[in-house]
Amino acid sequence: MEMKEPQVPSLLKLIWQRRSIRRFLESPIPREKILLCLEAARWAPSAENVQPWRFLVIDDPEVKQRFAEKVFSGIYFPSRFAQHAPVLILVMARLDILANRVGKQIQGVAYHLLDIGMAGEHLVLQAEELGLSTCWIGWFNLKKARKFFSIPRKYKIISLIALGYAAKRPPRAPRKKKLSEIVWFNGVERSSPELQAFELNFHPDETLETKTEGDSQKKVNN
Repeated sequence: MEMKEPQVPSLLKLIWQRRSIRRFLESPIPREKILLCLEAARWAPSAENVQPWRFLVIDDPEVKQRFAEKVFSGIYFPSRFAQHAPVLILVMARLDILANRVGKQIQGVAYHLLDIGMAGEHLVLQAEELGLSTCWIGWFNLKKARKFFSIPRKYKIISLIALGYAAKRPPRAPRKKKLSEIVWFNGVERSSPELQAFELNFHPDETLETKTEGDSQKKVNN
């Protein structure tokens, strides 16, 4: 079955060009841009609309430096690159919400983690659209992070998101599994002719453009 080459939606292009960045410029991020990213996160869906997410923004250089020295020390040193990002966002979830407790007990699903994942993805994609770069970080000292800000126990610390202008972007995207490896239609391990045709015609554009500081344009391979 023939399938016309589809048009690439602008959102999908944005998803293709997003990278996890580990080298940031020291340039500060305007609060307005930070708030736009958080506004995108605010509109994420959540189970029963409980909106469990809470975001602690760290953009004061002195506070950020002291925080980084605590949470990236010892065995957590691989994440130390994040201390050079101008903004760190501590992502948390409220646990004292009935829907979260019931979902965990009955379904065995930690719905707050699904909710946080969707909100975080909204945040990083909005950042990408604004010419900013991000990196999700899970490897840091949770106990020291809690102690540093005296965070109450009703909030579960989930992750950090480093936010800033990329100093350097990876030249290529990491390999992703093909759709045919992860998608089934109407039954386990059942493919379709349309899926096979789609894979032949639909692939990332290798000349996607991404914004860098000052709205200059740079070509990147994807």
